[in-house]
Amino acid sequence: MTSKNPEYDFKWCPGCGDFGVRRALEAAIQRRVIETETPMENNVVVAGIGCSGNMVHMLESDEQPYGFHGIHGRSLPIAMGVKMANPDLNVVVVSGDGDFLSIGFEHIGPQAARNLNVTAVVMDNGVYGLTKGQSSPTTDLGMVTSSTPFGKIEDKMNPFQTYLTMGVSYIASAISSQVRPMTQMMADAMDHPGFSIVHVQSPCTEYNNTYDVLKGNPRKGIPGLAFDIPDDYDETDAESAFDMASGSGVPLGVIYKDTSRPTFDQRIEEISQKAPARSVSALLDGFSI
Repeated sequence: MTSKNPEYDFKWCPGCGDFGVRRALEAAIQRRVIETETPMENNVVVAGIGCSGNMVHMLESDEQPYGFHGIHGRSLPIAMGVKMANPDLNVVVVSGDGDFLSIGFEHIGPQAARNLNVTAVVMDNGVYGLTKGQSSPTTDLGMVTSSTPFGKIEDKMNPFQTYLTMGVSYIASAISSQVRPMTQMMADAMDHPGFSIVHVQSPCTEYNNTYDVLKGNPRKGIPGLAFDIPDDYDETDAESAFDMASGSGVPLGVIYKDTSRPTFDQRIEEISQKAPARSVSALLDGFSI
């Protein structure tokens, strides 16, 4: 339970990766407040439904950002509305693999095409954790879950390939147990001019505990899938980014960054300069018959 919201009883299971994501997000937002010399109220966290959605109730510090707990899969449209109403706000979406990549999948492409200037933090545990472990788009092929008792029949989605193909302009990959690198990625993503996604491997200890698979366990003979992206890697090269996204294992670091594209609010401002200004009375007269 969060002490800041005692009337609610939102919980995460012991060992849940989302605790690490929360620590990183709190640190990144607090760092931004100090560096930009702006009030905490300039930050808005928008959530969908799922374990990830509890993030807006679990953030704890002396000052808290605004939180908006929306509906399933619709965090990006809500974030767009907030950003368009006040482009000066720092808008962060918190979501899960089910919420973001399944029911919310249809919204990624349009926001990538617009280069909407928001940051999405995706907590990927490979299942629907809140609703008792059903398979999600990132569940492994053949995995037995409560919704796939004889094994999942769809191929596992590669989120990084998907983001690159859709045109997301900043893509980073993290693991929830590495809070400091994750904090830096989130801070960089918030500073990025455009649509940024920090995709976090955040294991579900109840239904899909992948800590050993990701980090490795020599005593069990498990090598580990996660690896650090080399220092000489060029994250601005799209071809290199696709090769990195398509390889085996889980790369940790910034996979792709493109700062050459204007943001959606910049494009709106440019169009506004071209549109002739009309008074309120002239607009009302336009509805007269």
